Amino acid sequence: MAKTAIITGGSRGIGEAMALKLGELGYNVVINYRSESSKSLSDNLAAKISEQYGVETLVVRADVSKYEDCETLVKEAVAKFGDKIDVLVNNAGITNNCNFVDITKESYTNLINTNLLSALHMTHLVLPYMVNHATKDEQCSIVNTSSIGGLIGVINQADYCASKAGLIGFTRAIALEFAAKGIRCNAIAPGMIMTDMLRGVNQDELNALAATIPQGFIGDTSAIAGALGYILTASYLTGQVISPNGGIVQQ
Repeated sequence: MAKTAIITGGSRGIGEAMALKLGELGYNVVINYRSESSKSLSDNLAAKISEQYGVETLVVRADVSKYEDCETLVKEAVAKFGDKIDVLVNNAGITNNCNFVDITKESYTNLINTNLLSALHMTHLVLPYMVNHATKDEQCSIVNTSSIGGLIGVINQADYCASKAGLIGFTRAIALEFAAKGIRCNAIAPGMIMTDMLRGVNQDELNALAATIPQGFIGDTSAIAGALGYILTASYLTGQVISPNGGIVQQ
């Protein structure tokens, strides 16, 4: 019987790569989208996952910064795939890139709600469907997408760094609380990864950015998907932060 995974923010970039990895690993995949502009991306991704890996998919409209929408997402997942959820990937995230004098309260509140509170909401709602069947041999896994911004300070990213550091603390606490119940919780803290945002940067600026990385290049989303694959198969790993970042941050 196929297992079920829910991923938030899975329609593009790092989330898309991780959603594909979940399908490759044989999970039925539940993907959310927030706006109509993301619906077609999510639908196309779901079709691709099903076609390539022969698993089932579900696409649900849900703004995971809102608890009520998270409830809808989990309820629809359970209605389709049953009351056992095996993997939750809390990946939804945004950035404001603004200094902390000019930023508005609405902007940083929205970011915290999207990046941090969504993970609390989803974990709170999904855990009952993990503790009902997780064991030492049949583990469940929660994976939170943090960032090197959660490990170091970044100029004009105070709210973002706060949210990503918060995810790391949350990861460690959940890992401790549920380790004996067969539920593992880990975080991935990506460094500079080539996504649509970086593709739009001036080429000279991009080269200058790459030069600051010890390995000398900007990572691909496949590096993050690979980290997810490792976490999901590493039965003795919990409470850890894996940071594919080319050596720019060393823990």
